[in-house]
Amino acid sequence: MDADLQARFNEQIGLEHASERAYLQMAAWAEAHDYTGAAAWLRSQAQEEAQHALIFIDFVLDRDGEVALTALEAPQGGFDDLVAVFSAALEHEKRVTAAIGELYAAAQESRDYPSLPLLTRFLDEQVEEEASVRTIIGELRMVADDPSALLMLDRELPGRRASTSGTGATA
Repeated sequence: MDADLQARFNEQIGLEHASERAYLQMAAWAEAHDYTGAAAWLRSQAQEEAQHALIFIDFVLDRDGEVALTALEAPQGGFDDLVAVFSAALEHEKRVTAAIGELYAAAQESRDYPSLPLLTRFLDEQVEEEASVRTIIGELRMVADDPSALLMLDRELPGRRASTSGTGATA
C-alpha cells in the first residue's frame, strides 16, 4: 500500500472513531431526555463504529502499514428533539459514505486491488445504514404529535438492527 493510500486509511480510522463518539454523544442526549430505547440503539451504533475502526486498523497492519491515530474534535452535543438527533446521525452517515467512496476511488487509482473488497463491503453497509436511519426519521416524524406512539417507537428501537452486512460488525 502506497503512503498516500495508507494516509487515507488512517483518515478513515479517525472518521470511524469520530463516528463512535458522535453516536455516544447522541446516546447520552437521548438517555438524558428519557429516550432509553433510542439511547440503546445509538450506543449499539457507537459499538459498531468502534468495530469498524478496528477492522480498518487490522487491514492497514495486515498490509504491513503503519497506523497513526489522530486527535478528535468533540461531537455535537445539543439537539432540539429526537428527530434532530437522528437527522444528525443521517448526515454523519452520509459523510462516512462519501469518505469511503473517496477511499475506494483512491484505491482504484493507485491500483491497490486488495483494498477494493473491504471497501465494497463497507459501501454496501453504508447504503443499509443510511436507509435504516432514514426510516427511523420518517417514523419519528409520523408520531411526532402522539406521545404514546413515540413511546412505543422508542421501546422498539433497541431490537432493530441497523445493518446486516458482512463487515464483521453488528448493530
